[in-house]
Amino acid sequence: MSPAGRGGQGGRGGEAGHRAVPHTADVRIEAWGPSRESCVAEAVRGLVECFAETAGVRPRRRVPLDVPPGPDADLLVTVLDEVIYLLEVAGEIVLEGRFEPTPDGGISGGLTVGDAAQARPVGAVPKAVSLHDLRFGRNDGGWSCAVTIDV
Repeated sequence: MSPAGRGGQGGRGGEAGHRAVPHTADVRIEAWGPSRESCVAEAVRGLVECFAETAGVRPRRRVPLDVPPGPDADLLVTVLDEVIYLLEVAGEIVLEGRFEPTPDGGISGGLTVGDAAQARPVGAVPKAVSLHDLRFGRNDGGWSCAVTIDV
């Protein structure tokens, strides 16, 4: 994905999207959506698109992912950490994330994954989610986040 990303600008008009932002020696992702859960899903897409092209990857399985209630930023980090974990440990690349809110304030959903060996590398493989300058919250058009990924 080009630095311009996908979707509208910053969650305006109920659109969802993401973009990579230049950042020294790391990757910075900005994502937005009309809901907290759609914003998380866009951050997942943005993370994966920074290092791989997945167009030819066949879905292998769905990995359930339930995140308990807590600070929104922690919820985002938990999901992105799982994307990196699946890549490093299981050799699986996330093709899609879908989430719904839970009554207690967490999120429930899952990640559709495929064989990472089928993906085409386009950037440095992520190593960790940085907590430095992390933001995630409501804005005038929905939700937005910005997160730095160590590569």
